[in-house]
Amino acid sequence: MVSDVRVINELVQRESAFIERIQNEVQKVIVGQRTMVERILIGILCNGHVLLEGVPGLAKTLTVKTVADALRLKFQRIQFTPDLLPADLIGTMIYNQQTGQFYERKGPIFANIVLADEINRAPAKVQSALLEAMQEHQVTIGETTYPLGDPFIVLATQNPIEQEGTYPLPEAQVDRFMLKVIVKYPTREEERSILERMTSPMVPEKAEAVITAQEIHQARSVVRQVYIDDKIKDYIVRIVFATREPAEYGLKSLRDLIGFGASPRASIYLAKAAQAHAFLRHRGYVTPEDVKSIGIDVLRHRVILTYEAEAEELGPEDIVKKIFDEVEVP
Repeated sequence: MVSDVRVINELVQRESAFIERIQNEVQKVIVGQRTMVERILIGILCNGHVLLEGVPGLAKTLTVKTVADALRLKFQRIQFTPDLLPADLIGTMIYNQQTGQFYERKGPIFANIVLADEINRAPAKVQSALLEAMQEHQVTIGETTYPLGDPFIVLATQNPIEQEGTYPLPEAQVDRFMLKVIVKYPTREEERSILERMTSPMVPEKAEAVITAQEIHQARSVVRQVYIDDKIKDYIVRIVFATREPAEYGLKSLRDLIGFGASPRASIYLAKAAQAHAFLRHRGYVTPEDVKSIGIDVLRHRVILTYEAEAEELGPEDIVKKIFDEVEVP
């Protein structure tokens, strides 16, 4: 087993060399926000969708666009608005008067990377149109089902739901996002660099494409080979079950605060994200720190709290942190 892990480790170190190329290209345009960039790369490596939440002006849209520029993939941006219709997203059937027949007009969702900009400003019927695409990687127009591209990733941005003109996303759709990342303000030093860069005579140009779809597929196959010990797998399952049955894991204080725990998707995504997290660090094996580093982003949108938790001004992130603090680490 030790020799197998050593072989995987050497493979990962060799195949993950492109990560620095992508990060260097992104840093030509984006100052800071390394966590957001890293989480987007994890989503791409795991074929998982990523939800970015933050107040306006934190470069969420620019970061997604810049990462897409660094990849030789088809990119589409969809601006979600209150008057958007499902047909504007997936496409519709058009009647041709000359031939007397209908033909399909495919929508902007037929791309490799789809930026759903301000996704929570569109009503529920538009959100529902995304469900089939995000889960099945296909859409149905009329009576015909069309497969989407491979890879197909939805990178969505949203403003906090307290802001005017936003709609809360349905739980079924939120659960389809592998990661939910809270984008924070830059540090003082980063903001000074942003000011310097954006007021200089030479405004940064867009990133250059440095990786192809074939390289992404190859990297994905390597990520799936990253070794996860049985003890790490048991740790992941304990973390997820602690969100459902906190009292059985010594967390009786959380029993009345959690309405619904994380679904089995959480266990799957937590393991996959931990593998990708290790890959980004050029390691061929997963450690508990990988699980803890990525865990909050996997779980924060899957733990539904009770009114009692809201009354105590506790958020899902507070609950998840408590679980990680209390559940025994292997």
